[in-house]
Formats: sequence, structure tokens, C-alpha cells
Amino acid sequence: MQANGAGQGQDSELSCLNNTQNGDSTSTGGAHSNGLIATTNNGNAVSTNNGIVSTGNSDASNASTSNSEQGSSMKKKKRLSQSEEDVIRLIGQHLHDLGLNQTVDLLMQESGCRLEHPAATKFRSHVMEGEWDKAESDLNELKALMRSPGAVVRMKFLLLQQKYLEYLEDGKVLEALQVLRAELTPLKYNTERIHVLSGYLMCSHAEDLRAKAEWEGKGTASRTKLLDKLQTYLPPSVMLPPRRLQTLLRQAVELQRERCLYHNTKLDSSLGSVSLLLDHVCSRKQFPCYTQQILTEHCNEVWFCKFSNDGTKLATGSKDTTVIVWQVDATQQLKQLKTLEGHAYGVSYLAWSPDDTYLIACGPDDCSELWLWNVQTGELRTKMTQSHEDSLTSVAWNPDGKRFVTGGQRGQFYQCDLDGNLLDSWEGVRVQCLWCLGDGRSVLASDTHQRIRGYNFEDLTDRNIVQEDHPIMSFTVSKNGRLALLNVATQGVHLWDLQDRVLVRKYQGVTQGFYTIHSCFGGHNEDFIASGSEDHKVYIWHKRSELPIAELTGHTRTVNCVSWNPALPGLMASASDDGTVRIWGPAPFLDPQDSEGLNECCSMDS
Repeated sequence: MQANGAGQGQDSELSCLNNTQNGDSTSTGGAHSNGLIATTNNGNAVSTNNGIVSTGNSDASNASTSNSEQGSSMKKKKRLSQSEEDVIRLIGQHLHDLGLNQTVDLLMQESGCRLEHPAATKFRSHVMEGEWDKAESDLNELKALMRSPGAVVRMKFLLLQQKYLEYLEDGKVLEALQVLRAELTPLKYNTERIHVLSGYLMCSHAEDLRAKAEWEGKGTASRTKLLDKLQTYLPPSVMLPPRRLQTLLRQAVELQRERCLYHNTKLDSSLGSVSLLLDHVCSRKQFPCYTQQILTEHCNEVWFCKFSNDGTKLATGSKDTTVIVWQVDATQQLKQLKTLEGHAYGVSYLAWSPDDTYLIACGPDDCSELWLWNVQTGELRTKMTQSHEDSLTSVAWNPDGKRFVTGGQRGQFYQCDLDGNLLDSWEGVRVQCLWCLGDGRSVLASDTHQRIRGYNFEDLTDRNIVQEDHPIMSFTVSKNGRLALLNVATQGVHLWDLQDRVLVRKYQGVTQGFYTIHSCFGGHNEDFIASGSEDHKVYIWHKRSELPIAELTGHTRTVNCVSWNPALPGLMASASDDGTVRIWGPAPFLDPQDSEGLNECCSMDS
């Protein structure tokens, strides 16, 4: 792995020296730095090399030619490859950073390698000691080792900038001015930055200078940061990138986590939090695919479920005309908090306000009413209907929490305030599902033309964003507003990029007919996708993989909706026509002999 695209081994001096430390040995009875040992056996010389033994008996003379050829072959094997040289240099740099300089010297001596070019070593020393004239002189020596001719000017600019700032901090204004006028300006490089630097002459004291320049001040910290910047202009064969071994190890750990299908915890980029001795593996038993609780308080089909934005509550809507609000306690168990009654047609959709104060409930196609509840008090704030001919089946909150949009398949598309007053309307849009984007202006609506369009209520413009070949039964949008997850009739779950307007992935396994099924993003960083299914299962995919990583069984009829807790990535809820809501979490603690009996979660990972 190389940094900055620069080639390795530009200068022959940087290669490992294939001398007696890394090649032949002519003495006997001594231990050599390449690990070869010569001893005597009954007066005959015995040489061992990689397990090959030759003795000095009379038979050896008959095979002298063969032994000579073997020795020649072994010499070639003893030459260090480029990757071996790189590893030795990386280890040497890491040991040097730890202050183990004697160990580094021994490693370089024994391997015949050089940690960095001698000119780079001088340059490093002069920069860290603030000897700017010598460091500038070193650049002339390093110039021949650079691939980009313009790099010298950029490096010189960085050196002189540090020199200028240190003069200013020391109160040497005349010297700083001289650097600015006679050294930095003649470079004719980054004149905009020079104007900014000249403004620092007006700083009244050192603290003011450090704050305005966003600079650590004269000393090791700022000079180390300067060296890190300067190194980017030098090939890695001349000077290694800073902390290169740690960078590679961190990249390896991050890659393993990214490839881990069940990784569902916050990523910690520090190496101190992991063991480098083992590969990263997350067990499926840590994943929310085991039934923790079955909520049976509804007495008919449960059509919708949704966790609040802060993850402390769950709202469930049912054909039994009620909404039940559940509290998530400290042990991640759910307890019934409130029952909101009176939805004559049943509750097929729910939306929490951004601050979780209010909850809006919608009914099925023949319902013309919308209920806005105060969750804290359990009181109905607004019961809205514009016309008994309306169908209000979907709703979405504006990010300001003061407005919402609602609509249905009979052509209604309204924007309203919290009292149900009509603010705006869009004629002739047969809405299936709605979503408000984070800009506070754009509303996404799927309609009966198998598409999702963007509507702007401020300038009354609209545009096509997604076009499918089959009806879009429902959709949801990721937190960053970039991705949309669609449940498409007879097709399943599709992932779209809203910015590029392209279909990213089609997820396999789920059974999706013409029932309205709601899927969701979930887990840390929304790396996972979950959906209900008409085959009574909950399916979970990693966002990158089309095949499910888990199928959750337990429901006995169609699973209409899945909601992943936004604050607790190990908690998920599913609502089903079987009248129950299942709460899914990691496997309970079991003895090893009992763990084999967990079969609710069927892994699809090969």
C-alpha cells in the first residue's frame, strides 16, 4: 500500500543493503544477523540455512557442485523483497515513535534497511528544531528526489509560514515583516494566503495570534503538524507518511467492521478499543433477531408501529380503532403507557412530531379524518377533516414541527398547521405515501402513477424523482435524505438514491403482493434494512447485500410494519395481522448447551 501515489524505491540508497548482514557469511562458529548459524560437527563444518544442512564429510566433495548451486539459490532467497523492506521500515517508524531508538538502530543495522533518506532525516531534525534556513537548504537536496517540480515551492511556503508565525509570536515584528516581504511574497504562490498572513501583524498578543491563525503556537505540536504536511510532497521511499503502520492497522480494522454483516455498534476508530490479534467478528446472537416480548393488548389486526424519534416510546395502531403508546424502560422492556381511542375506521399510519410531543394518526382508504394527539397529556388536540369525500391515509411532519402534510388516493394533498387549518393544497395528486425532506420546503409523495415526485409548496414546483414499473405501496427515507426504501407491489423492497435518481439495489426474499407493508432503515449508521412480509416473516438485510442476513419467524399472519429503534440499535418492533406486536432484541443469556436451541432467527449468511 502506497501513499500519495508515489513510487517506492526511487533511490537505490533506500533499498536494503544486501551485504553480509543480508547475504553471505564466510566465518564459522558465529551467529550472524540474518539468523544463519555456523558450527562444527566432529571437526566438519556444518552450515544450516532454512533447514538445509551440509556437512564436511568425504561424501560432500562428490556434491560440491550441487552445494554450490544450492548456495547460489539460497542467496537469492535471502534478498528482501520490496514488501519485506516496507514492513521493516513501518515497524522501525512505529518503534521510533515509541522512543525505542536503540531498537530501531539495531533493526536497521541487522536488516540492512534505511528508515528514511539521510536528507529527509536532516530535514526532519532542522524543522523540529526550528532551524529554518538549514531546513530550506535541505529542500535543495530533496528536490532531486521529488516527482513534482512545484512541490518545492509549496514546501518552502509552508516552512516560511511557520517561520513567520513564530517570529510574530516572539514579538519580532520586523523579522516577521522581512520574511513576509522578502521571502514569502517573491514565491508568487498562494497570494490570498499571504494577504491573510499579513493581517496577523495586527494581533495585539500571542493568544490573539494563535486564535486567529488557528495555530498551536511555537513548539513541538505545530512543528509536528507542519512535518506531516511537508511529508505529503515527498515520496514514501524518501520519508514515510506519519504513523503509517497505525494508519494501515486502523484501515484493516475498519474494513473488517464494514464487511461484518452483523456489526451493529458504534464504530470506534481508535486501535486501543480492539485486539489486533483476532479478526473482527460479530455474533448473530448480538443482533436483534430474537423475540424479547410479545405485546397482545390489541384485539384485532395491528397495521402500524413506530418508535418515537428519541427511542423512548413506541406507538402502535390497529384495526381495533385504538392507538397504544408504550414506554421503553431501562431494561428495554415495553410497558403500556396510554391508549388513544375513537378512530372509527382503525389506524393504518402514525407519525411522531420532531420533538415527540404530538402523534398524528390516519386511517385506511375510506377514512376522511385525521387525529392529532398530545402524547404527554393523552388529549386530542385536533380532529381534522376537510370533506367527507376525502381519503387521508398518509401524513408527514415538516421539520419545524409546526406544520404537516397529508393526503390520500382520492386526490387530496394538503399542508396544515397544528390546529388543522389548511395552509396550502395541491390539486389532483393521488397520494399513497408522504415524506418531508430536511430542507423544510420539499415534500416527497408516491402516487398512483408508480412514481415518487418532489413537491415544493413555496414556489409550487414539482419534479419526478423515482419511476417504478409497479405500484409503490409505501416508502421511507434515510436520516440524511439521500436514500429511499420502497415497498413495491409484487417486486419487494427497492433502494433508490434520491440525489442521483438511480435504483441502487433490489432486496431478495420478501413476499410483497398488494398489501401495504412498511419497511425501515435501522441499526447504527442505518446500515440495515428490515421489512415485513406476506409470508409472516420479518426480513433483515445489510444495506450492501441483496440477500437477507436474517429471517425472523414467530408471527402467524402478514407482518405489516417494522420499526427499528433510532436510539437503541438492538431493539426492533414488528406489527402483524395476527394481532400482536413483537419486540426483537439480542439473544438472552443462555448456557452454551442451550444456545443451540435458539432457532427463531434463521441466518442467511453463508
